[in-house]
Amino acid sequence: MTPICLIIPPSPFLLDERVFPFLGVLKVAAVLEEAKWPVEVLDLSGIRNFTDAVAAHAGNSVSRHFGVTATTPQFPMAVQIAATIQAVRKDARVVIGGTHATLVVAACKYEIAQGLRGRAHRAYRQLEANFDVIVSGDGEETIFLAAADDAPQLIDADDRKSPYFLTGARLAAMPFPARHLIDLASYRYTIDGVPALSLIAQLGCPYKCGFCAGRASPMLRNIRTRSDENIVEEMTFLYRRYGYRGFMFYDDELNVNPKMVALMQRIAKAG
Repeated sequence: MTPICLIIPPSPFLLDERVFPFLGVLKVAAVLEEAKWPVEVLDLSGIRNFTDAVAAHAGNSVSRHFGVTATTPQFPMAVQIAATIQAVRKDARVVIGGTHATLVVAACKYEIAQGLRGRAHRAYRQLEANFDVIVSGDGEETIFLAAADDAPQLIDADDRKSPYFLTGARLAAMPFPARHLIDLASYRYTIDGVPALSLIAQLGCPYKCGFCAGRASPMLRNIRTRSDENIVEEMTFLYRRYGYRGFMFYDDELNVNPKMVALMQRIAKAG
């Protein structure tokens, strides 16, 4: 198996790009490693000449599959990354996943249900024009299909009936994000002066707030939880391996967890 290269685009719209690592990409990387699949992570956060870095890496890498994550503000950079890879490596397949692709596909489905062909469809045509494979929804299971020779251009896992839609049980059974594949020490975040890391305890938010672009996406609307034991196990692992004692929960909506008090008590007990 040739390595899969996963790419975190820069976020020049942020005051400081080296605050929180993109855990979604690192979760996908961990699942690949668990399956004994070689994986590279190219973290371009804070890199100004990122297309030069992409060209150099793609030109020297034996990877044939390049997976790019992107939020909507990152999408212009993701397009530049894809074009750079395709210029350097004619044999490459470039896959896009993450929230932008997911929300565009969800919006397209909404437009279809309303008998419309509007802004969402125009945005989807941009995805089609720039990427070989589009992944909507959870990426941890879909990455294997995206790397298959006969992968479709669209993999829609943003459906509770999809075999690629993560359940809470599957989420809890997965390995922790592969933080060792990035320069973790270069990320700067503190809580009360204590160096801290972000972690995700649960996925999804059940509400339909009008300002939220994710309200039409099952991936973002359905709660998937991990056990208190599993969450504290990750915190303990990060303390023992890296020495971190501060943690920022980066969940979609932590307050919907009815076991929050029990989780806090377990964290306190762990010291």
